[in-house]
Amino acid sequence: MTSIRLIVADDHALIRAGFRSILQSVPEFEVVGEASDGFQALELVARLRPHVLLTDIAMPNMNGLTVAERVFKEFPEVRVIIVSMHANEEFVGQAVRSGAAGYLLKDADAAELQFAINSVIRGESYLTPAVSKQMMSSYMQLMGETQSTAAAADPLTPRQREILRLITEGQTTKGIARILEISAKTVETHRSQIMDRLGIHDIPGLVRYAMRRGLVPGEKGEIPSKDAGPLERPPTE
Repeated sequence: MTSIRLIVADDHALIRAGFRSILQSVPEFEVVGEASDGFQALELVARLRPHVLLTDIAMPNMNGLTVAERVFKEFPEVRVIIVSMHANEEFVGQAVRSGAAGYLLKDADAAELQFAINSVIRGESYLTPAVSKQMMSSYMQLMGETQSTAAAADPLTPRQREILRLITEGQTTKGIARILEISAKTVETHRSQIMDRLGIHDIPGLVRYAMRRGLVPGEKGEIPSKDAGPLERPPTE
C-alpha cells in the first residue's frame, strides 16, 4: 500500500509532536516533515512534495492561509488542510478562498483527523462538523433575511400578484373572475388597488413590472403597446 505523505506546520513544538504521534499510529500515514513557520512549510512542500499539508493559520513569517494559497497555485497536487482553533466562518471562508481542501479544529479527535485526510486524498473537501453546522445556520439566517427583504419590497398580496399575472396575460375582468371563481366586482377592486400600490396605470407598465418580478416570462421581449388601451379603473360608487 502506498503511504500518504504528510507535512505538519505549526509554530508550537508540542502541537507538532501531538500530530506526529497521532499520524504515525496510522499505518498508511507517513510524516515526512515538520515546519515551525510559513516559509519553512512552503520550502518543505516544494522539496518533499507531500500528499497533504496540515497547517495552522497563525504562524511566523507567513500565515497558514497565505501558505495554502501559494501551495494551491504552485503545487496543486498537494492538498492543504487548515488546522485551527478558530471555528468562526470568517476564517473558514478565507481558508476555502485560499484553496484549502479541508478545515479542522485543533480539538478534533484522531478518528476525525484520519477521516479528513482520507477525504481530501479522494479529491473531496472536508469541513469539521462544528464549522459546517455554523455555516449552514448562518446561510439559513441569511436566506430568511433575504426572503423577508424581498417580501417587504413587494407591495402586492399573493392574490393581487395572481390577478396581475392574469391581467398581463390579456385576461378580461370577466375572464379573471371566472378563472379565480370570484366576482367581477372583486377583480375590479383588486385591480384598482394594484394600480394604486404600484403607481402604474397602463397595461405596458404593469407588464414590465410583472416581468421584473418574474411573474410572467418575457416571451420574445414583447410588451403590449399603448394601443391596447388604458387599464380601466372600477366605476366609482
